[in-house]
Amino acid sequence: MKKILIITYYWPPAGGIGVHRCLKIAKYLNRMGWKPVVYTAHNPQYASIDKTNLTDIPEGIEVIKRPFFEPYRLFKRLTGRSEKDSANPVYVRDKKRSFLDNISIWIRGNIFIPDARAFWIRPSVKYLLKYLDENPVDAIFTDGPPHTNTVIGLRLAQRTGIPWIADFQDPWTQVDYYSMLKISPLADRIHKSLEAQVFRRADKITIASPSWAKDLEEIGAKNVSVLFWGYDEEDFKTENIKPDENFTITHAGLLGFDRSPETLLEVLRDISKHNRKFAASLRINFIGNVDYAIKEKIDTLGLDQNAYIPGNIDRPKVLEFEFKSHILLLPLNKAKNARGRVPGKLFEYMRTRRPIMVLGPKDSDVSNIVNQTAAGETFDYDDYEGIKKYILERYELFISGENYLDNQQTSIEKYNVENIVKELNSYLHDIVPA
Repeated sequence: MKKILIITYYWPPAGGIGVHRCLKIAKYLNRMGWKPVVYTAHNPQYASIDKTNLTDIPEGIEVIKRPFFEPYRLFKRLTGRSEKDSANPVYVRDKKRSFLDNISIWIRGNIFIPDARAFWIRPSVKYLLKYLDENPVDAIFTDGPPHTNTVIGLRLAQRTGIPWIADFQDPWTQVDYYSMLKISPLADRIHKSLEAQVFRRADKITIASPSWAKDLEEIGAKNVSVLFWGYDEEDFKTENIKPDENFTITHAGLLGFDRSPETLLEVLRDISKHNRKFAASLRINFIGNVDYAIKEKIDTLGLDQNAYIPGNIDRPKVLEFEFKSHILLLPLNKAKNARGRVPGKLFEYMRTRRPIMVLGPKDSDVSNIVNQTAAGETFDYDDYEGIKKYILERYELFISGENYLDNQQTSIEKYNVENIVKELNSYLHDIVPA
């Protein structure tokens, strides 16, 4: 078997969608004749913990965990947050930003380059150079963000010449929250210089959406291919879940202030005012971290009795909520590059065969995928009448007892993560000598 070193900050028992990028890649590459060696953090600060992800780790693979100084712990102490607090002051806030929050954001963008895990770079490179000298591998795969992973891969590839795939869940300097980090001109030049080095050295670059692939090419990246997130068929073994008795709308994952569905909430409030039965049956599930301003909006509109906001829960339970829902909500970031954001949850939503309501640009990559597969509909955030019409149509199907599923959905097999990892496997064979 050929060996591949996978460098990732997120690894079980981390929760959330981000951990699944490298976890599923390791799982299926292992079945395709590769022997993964995973390098990850010993003392990470994860936003959530989900031990059910441990079951996906391939049996017998080597997982190396190394400690480093994690400044997020210090940030929590300075700002009075608890050790278990998962709030992110950049885009998913637990309260209005304080002076210390703003200072920490500035430090994050200007001192910790490329990100808050930067202290992991030097000890990791030192350790891995020695490890690779004694334990050769055929390829390196890194996934960012955090782009600390990417820089570690860059330094190793520069020193060893090992073929390297640099993968991007999100872009680096083009990501939507980059502008929120209060980055100075000097720091911006350093970020972009490191990014350019990655483009020059990587043997292959992959990224999670077609639009973002083009964006990377426009700033100098070469040999770029799209590597979608996908869904894992083995996660969907309990499909015979009955729909909820209430009319249920569900969003799973981070819900930051830049994805606030205010118009949708106002539509739900207005329909509820004029239809008591609708008000009595409406349930809104926001699973995961939710920005405090969205919670306040729910309370202000009088929808607090209809909303369920449990925070982070284990993924099998999240999938159960999705299966029970009549509408799955997918708001895209209100940002310049929102057209390229293709969240991992899109493919899990599609696999449940529940109707997807996308909020964002109608020419986005997500909208194109949803349209091509007949998996749902897309609305501008402020399209009050369009959103209202769609909600009422789905509600009428609900009360009539008709099948609420979108039976027109076409085949989505190309988005099966096993098939996506087959594409990655072909890229690896292209860059690794026979």
